[in-house]
Amino acid sequence: AGTRMTFSAQKCGVCFQPPSIILIYKDTSQDKTRQRIMPIRNFSTFSDCSRAAEELKNNPRHKAYLEGVSLRQLQKLYSLLRGHLKGQSLAESLKKFQQEETIDPEEDMNKLDDKELAKRKSIMDELFEKNRKKKDDPDFVYNIEVEFPQDEQLEPCVWDMESDEEI
Repeated sequence: AGTRMTFSAQKCGVCFQPPSIILIYKDTSQDKTRQRIMPIRNFSTFSDCSRAAEELKNNPRHKAYLEGVSLRQLQKLYSLLRGHLKGQSLAESLKKFQQEETIDPEEDMNKLDDKELAKRKSIMDELFEKNRKKKDDPDFVYNIEVEFPQDEQLEPCVWDMESDEEI
């Protein structure tokens, strides 16, 4: 069935203009580091970040590349974009995301609806996974890269194409 393409995610970021998720990954078969730009379409301040993240992660065109990126990280990137669309500063968006993602030990879980409960559970699973990680796990760097093209004359097509350019 041919050799399976092997990609290891190095860094995942969000670009506000034009809206896109940017993945820096290593193509282990060729030992090259590449960048993949995944344009974000039909996303507004009313969009659901977790749904957007799931759709991106399960998108057949991106699936193989995003294997090493957690759903939660993608949610974070989308929520930063959503905050940006709402006119929030990056710091505000990050803080809001942090608040939403923190488990309040005082919170009465019985009062939460299913969706909130599921969210809490996935945060807990994620925290558990993080703590359980073994030393030899490939260490993913989760950080946000926000790039603003300095040069407004940037060819729009450079960003439209989903190309894997060597960087």
